[in-house]
Amino acid sequence: MSWFITNLIAAFLLPPLSLLLMLALGIFLLYRRRNRFAKPLLIVAFGLLWIASTPYFAGSALQLLEARTAALGSQHQTADAIVILGGGTYYHAPEYAGVDTISEATLVRLRYGAKLQRETGKPVLVTGGKPLGNSISEAQQMRSSLEQDFHVPVRWVEDVSDNTFENARYSFQTLQKADIKKIYLITHAWHMPRSAEVFRRAGFEVVEAPTAFNTRYQVDLLAFLPNAGALHNSKIFVHEIIGLLWYRVRLAISNI
Repeated sequence: MSWFITNLIAAFLLPPLSLLLMLALGIFLLYRRRNRFAKPLLIVAFGLLWIASTPYFAGSALQLLEARTAALGSQHQTADAIVILGGGTYYHAPEYAGVDTISEATLVRLRYGAKLQRETGKPVLVTGGKPLGNSISEAQQMRSSLEQDFHVPVRWVEDVSDNTFENARYSFQTLQKADIKKIYLITHAWHMPRSAEVFRRAGFEVVEAPTAFNTRYQVDLLAFLPNAGALHNSKIFVHEIIGLLWYRVRLAISNI
């Protein structure tokens, strides 16, 4: 299934579109005087949209995922290579002469990857393809940033994958040639449960190295007032839950 089709289907399952469609159905039923079904549906849709848009609840949902991993401590396990997952592209960046470059999410991962590489001296693999068909793959963008901005060398570039499942499979094929199976895996903390599971299934021994945890400065009234950022976090949470379930089904089918 192509990246476009996968994400088109996901758009109908994730907030806000899924909740807007629920609201639209409720309004349609109300218009058709099906009040028995319309009113409960409208109340549920409105409530879910409010909760999904509320920072406290959206942040707490992401923390449920992040609780399944932990930041590397000073006495962490050693590994033989560092694998950094791509996190999207900043397309046609005007301030960089209109070329594609790393997104904000990818930059967060690269920053931590550079720190870990300096601490351990381990070689780096960057992984990410061109899901939208752009001219420069995510992995190539990452390599340029690590080497030019952070002065960290990149040994391997895996640039044909379009999703986390393929990140794992093609990275394993690349590192297998170097007889490397134990890796530090770097991605966002909320993304780590799904990523680590897929990479282990691919054959790696994974030392989880998550970054960008969802932390709170304080809980006040603003934490319970809806905003767009919280809705984005809720979308991430639902996406990860669906992804975990889908990958398990996919892996189960492949083992039949």
